[in-house]
Amino acid sequence: MGKELSFSDWTLVSEPVQQSNLQHIAEGHKPLPQLSAIQSPEDLRKYDRADLPEIANQLRDEILRSVSETGGHLSSNLGTVELTLALHYVFDTPNDRIVWDVGHQTYAHKILTGRRESMHTLRKWGGLSGFPRRDESIYDSFGTAHSSTSISAALGMAVASRARGESRRCIAVIGDGAMSAGMAFEALNNAGVIDTDLLVILNDNDMSISPAVGALNRYLAHLVSGRFYQNARELTKSALANVPVLKQFARKMEVAAKGMVMPSTLFEQFGFNYVGPIDGHDLKALVPTLQNLKTASGPRLLHIVTKKGQGYQPAEADPVKYHGVTRFDPAQGLPAAKVPATPSYTQVFGDWLCDIADLDRRVVGITPAMREGSGLVDFAKRHPDRYFDVGIAEQHAVTFAAGVACEAMRPVVAIYSTFLQRGYDQCLHDVQLQNLPVLFALDRAGLVGADGPTHHGSFDISYLRCLPGMHIMTPSSGVELRRLLNTGLSLNAPAAIRYPRGSSMDIPDRNDFTTLPIGRAEVVREGHETALLAFGPLLKQAKEAGQYLGATVVNMRWVKPLDLELLKEIAGTHRLLVTIEDHVIQGGAGSAVVEALQAMGLNTSVLQLGHPDRWIEHGEQSELLKSIGLDSDGIIQAIQARMGNLGVAA
Repeated sequence: MGKELSFSDWTLVSEPVQQSNLQHIAEGHKPLPQLSAIQSPEDLRKYDRADLPEIANQLRDEILRSVSETGGHLSSNLGTVELTLALHYVFDTPNDRIVWDVGHQTYAHKILTGRRESMHTLRKWGGLSGFPRRDESIYDSFGTAHSSTSISAALGMAVASRARGESRRCIAVIGDGAMSAGMAFEALNNAGVIDTDLLVILNDNDMSISPAVGALNRYLAHLVSGRFYQNARELTKSALANVPVLKQFARKMEVAAKGMVMPSTLFEQFGFNYVGPIDGHDLKALVPTLQNLKTASGPRLLHIVTKKGQGYQPAEADPVKYHGVTRFDPAQGLPAAKVPATPSYTQVFGDWLCDIADLDRRVVGITPAMREGSGLVDFAKRHPDRYFDVGIAEQHAVTFAAGVACEAMRPVVAIYSTFLQRGYDQCLHDVQLQNLPVLFALDRAGLVGADGPTHHGSFDISYLRCLPGMHIMTPSSGVELRRLLNTGLSLNAPAAIRYPRGSSMDIPDRNDFTTLPIGRAEVVREGHETALLAFGPLLKQAKEAGQYLGATVVNMRWVKPLDLELLKEIAGTHRLLVTIEDHVIQGGAGSAVVEALQAMGLNTSVLQLGHPDRWIEHGEQSELLKSIGLDSDGIIQAIQARMGNLGVAA
C-alpha cells in the first residue's frame, strides 16, 4: 500500500509541515490538539487561542479528505475554516445564533458541531445535508441554501430575543456575491433603523459561484475615480514629487484609504458600525476582533477578506472548477472532464443559445449569477454584448428581461427552476400581465439529486400554469429541447421550457432550427385500456412501463396549451389515463389534464403520478425517483393497483 497522504502533501503550501504529536511530546511540549476530540464548540473553547492554527490545519485536512470521497462543495468550505473556528471559539453557540448565507460554506461548522463522524454520508440518501438544516442540528439556527437571506433572518432572531428578554448574540455571515441581491440591502436598511444588536460578517472573497458582478464591486472604483479624490491625488503628487520618502508614504496611505475608509461610508450610511477589512485567515487578528465586537452593541459589520480554496493550491487557482466537485484524488486534483457520449440538457441549451444568437441579433441571454451552471460560458464569449449576468438578483433578472422585450428584442432568461421562485411576482406583473415575449429556460427542473429539497425544481409548472398567456413546454430529449426552444422563441408571448439536470440521451444537430406545432402531443406507442401521458424525460420510464403493460404512450410535450383534441380522443378509447411528471402532483401537469377532461365533460379515470405532498430529501436522482415510484417498476405497480381497483386486468 502507498503512504497515506497528509494535508501538506496535497496543498503545496509554503508553511512547514507540523511536527507529529509524538515528537511534540518527546520534546516536552503539550500534545497537539486533536480534531477527533472536538465533539462540540464547548470542547473547542477549552483550547488555548494558540492551538487554533493547528486545529485549522486539521479541519482543512478533514474537509479535503471528506469531500474528495463524497463530492460536494469544496473551495467555499476551504475558504471559511478560520472564520468558522473563530466564531465558535468566541461566541456561545448554540445559544448565540450563527446564520450562514447560502450554506455551502458550512462543512467546517458541521465537523465542529458533532457531525464529523457522519461526514461520509454528506449529500447521500439518508445522510447529512450539504446545507444547514434546523432539523439536523441545534447549531443550525436557520436553514439556508438560497442566497442573501442571512441578514433578514439574523435580524429577526435578534429582535425576537430582545422581545423575550433573552441575552443572545445573532450573527449573519454573508458573502460579497450574496450582497448583490436586493434582499440583503433591504435587511441592512431595516437593521439600521431598528438599532438592535446584530453582527453582520461580510466574507469578501470576490466570488459567489460565478465571478461577482455589479455596482457594489465597483463601488470603491467609483469613489477613487471621483473628481474630489482625483484632484486631491494630483495635488499631493505634485507637492511631494521632489520628496521620495513622503511620496512613498503617501502611496501607502492611498492604498489604505481605498481599503479602510471608503467601504465604511456605504455601511455606516445604513447605520452600521463598520470594522475592517481584516484578513479572514489570520486567527491572531480575527479572534480578538470578534471578541471586541461581541461586547459591542447595535448593528455592526465586520468586513473580512478570504480566499476560496485557501490552502489547497488547485482550488485556489480555479475556485469555480472546485466549487462543486465529484469524488477525486486530492493528490492529482480533478481529472480532465470526460467528453460524455451525449451532451447534458444544459449543454444543449447553451449550444442552442449560441447558434440562434448567431442568426438573430435580437436574442439576449440573461442569468442571475449562474453563467457556468446554466451553460452560458460559450455564449458570454461569443456574444459579450448580448450577455448579461445581473448578479444574485432573480427579481431584477425577470423585470430586466421584460424591459429588454419591450424594445423588440428577444430575451432568454437562463435560470434554475428553484431560483425562478424568487422572481415570481415579476413573472406575473412585469412579464405575463404585459404579454411580453420572454423565454424562461428552466434548468434543473424536477429532482436534482444531492442538493436536496432546497434545489429540487418541483413547483414551476404549478406556479406558472395559472398565469394567463403562459406557454409551458416539457421536452423529453435533447433534440426535442432544441426544437421547443426554437418554438418558444418564435412565440410573441411569454414561454417557459423546463428540462432536468443530467444527460439528454441524444445528440441534437447544431443546424436544427425546426419548430414544433404549438400544443401538439405525439403518440409514441399504440396500446389498449391504459394510456400513459408523459411530460418530459420520464417518457423513457413511460415507454418501458407501456411496453410491459401493452399500454398506449403519449409524449405530451406541452403542459400549456394541452393537446385537447388528442386528449379527448385518448379519453374516449381508454379506461385509464396515467399522467407522469417529475413535478409535484398538486397543480401540476396531471392536474391540468384532469381540469381539461372535466371541462370537456369526460369522466375517464385518471391516475396522477408525480412528487408526493412532502419534501423529498437529497440523494442520487435515480434513488429519489425510485423512492417515490417514478421509475418504470414503480409506474407499473401503481397502474396495476389502479386497474385492479377498476376491475380490469392490467
